[in-house]
Amino acid sequence: METPESETIALPTGPARVEWRRSQRARRVSLRIDPRVGAVVVTLPMRAGRRAGLALLTTHADWVADRLAALPQAVTLADGAQVRIGGIPHLIRHCPGARGGAWLADGVLHVSGHPEFLARRVGDFLRAEARRRLSVLVVDKARRAGLTHTRLTIKDTRTRWGSCAADGALAFSWRLVMAPDFALDYVAAHEVAHLRHMNHGPRFWALVDKLTVHRAQAIAWLNEEGPALLRVG
Repeated sequence: METPESETIALPTGPARVEWRRSQRARRVSLRIDPRVGAVVVTLPMRAGRRAGLALLTTHADWVADRLAALPQAVTLADGAQVRIGGIPHLIRHCPGARGGAWLADGVLHVSGHPEFLARRVGDFLRAEARRRLSVLVVDKARRAGLTHTRLTIKDTRTRWGSCAADGALAFSWRLVMAPDFALDYVAAHEVAHLRHMNHGPRFWALVDKLTVHRAQAIAWLNEEGPALLRVG
């Protein structure tokens, strides 16, 4: 029987949404929680069957239930909801008769147009704002370090806030726009430092610390509050 990509399974501790993944690199069955979709991800080696995944799920049912229950409340991008921008909550207000897409004014994110387009327009605004803020930080930090990046991409990554490719291309999660400024400052410094050091050795961290004073504070915040950012949208 073919393994489905997603299903709800009745574990001893209650129902849980399960996302199944196949991996050629996996050597054993593994579990992880995906905060973005509120599910447990089961990764199977190519030769492992669904039965092996179910056995591991059953054995770790308490762990799965505890981790899923601990996830922050999901936030839908809808009229009346609040979304953080720069770490500050902003009310989303639908303005159907207005023009201009989405804009900030007096601590409110105003969104024009038909209601069915509201979530997409909010998402587009947040992505554009993330690009704007991170671009300013990257350009400044790269100049200070005497480095150059080739391009900057905004993505919706599941496991990393940013990345640096060998060709100098930088990528960041759009969800960083919801984090406080000190967190963006650190992530930008982290990825710019990778333009010189493609590792996490002492020289890499020394450069990070030259480019930002927020390393410890930002890492602590992202570890504590990061899962909540993945629950938005």
